[in-house]
Amino acid sequence: MAEAHRRRRPRGVLRKTVQAASGLLQNGHLSGFVSGHIYTGGLKRFCVPGLNCYSCPGALGACPLGALQLLPAAGRARTGCYVLGWLAALGLLAGRFICGWLCLFGLIQELLYRLPVRKLVLPPRLDRRLRRLKYLLLALTVLLLPLILRDEYGVSVPYFCKWLCPAGMLEGGLPLLLLNKALRPAAHWLYAWKALLLALFLAASAVIQRPFCKYVCPLGAFYSLFQRVSLLRLKHRPAACTGCGGCAEVCVMGVDPRQGANGTECIRCGACVSACPTGALSFSFSGRELRKRTAGREAARRI
Repeated sequence: MAEAHRRRRPRGVLRKTVQAASGLLQNGHLSGFVSGHIYTGGLKRFCVPGLNCYSCPGALGACPLGALQLLPAAGRARTGCYVLGWLAALGLLAGRFICGWLCLFGLIQELLYRLPVRKLVLPPRLDRRLRRLKYLLLALTVLLLPLILRDEYGVSVPYFCKWLCPAGMLEGGLPLLLLNKALRPAAHWLYAWKALLLALFLAASAVIQRPFCKYVCPLGAFYSLFQRVSLLRLKHRPAACTGCGGCAEVCVMGVDPRQGANGTECIRCGACVSACPTGALSFSFSGRELRKRTAGREAARRI
């Protein structure tokens, strides 16, 4: 496994670099971090691919979850169709690759898990049940409630963003109050509730790998619906597999690629591909393998 660790390190460094660059690009309105005001220019009409709070002082685009909750409920059907179409197109293109490579909050969770504290492994049955929660939150807080419960102006509350999203508190709530004194008197019990949730998720991220992604994130749940039909896929060749289990050991989402290489929980980070000593795992796009491994072909011939 030491050899596998050395082999997967370059991909891990590249992925984290891409995650960080994506976060910086999506939050490139640097003057907002000085003034404490939200950017409201034309770019805010467009949804970014990954979870990124609209209220972050540096945010240049709209959060896809916030757009899903607000736009259809406001009666803007065309804009709502654009949001759904855009996210569906991303899902059909790459599935949860976006979660693994483009989400800043995912990177924050992974970095926190590196802290030298005792790790927690949930019982398999509890883990499986908790993973269904994100689909319930997608259906209830993102799709159903914003469509059903509206005010007299036809506008609904973004329920998930307002009550549950820790990324919104980290990227938007905390920076805005720190930078803009005029907003501080408006903070009340809801702000304290969101701060508590954020603290709990950050603490959980130190002992559980990507807990928000596994159990809570509605955007990950949405993209997971396209995993088995997306153009970017993970390919497993049983003939080249030795059953060493190295792929499952390095997976940050607790997935065993041998049992289903394109399951709903895989974020296509590529750690399993780099860790496989025989090249039994690889990525393919539209049926064409992106990188052929000589080791895998040789192992297949030996078996």
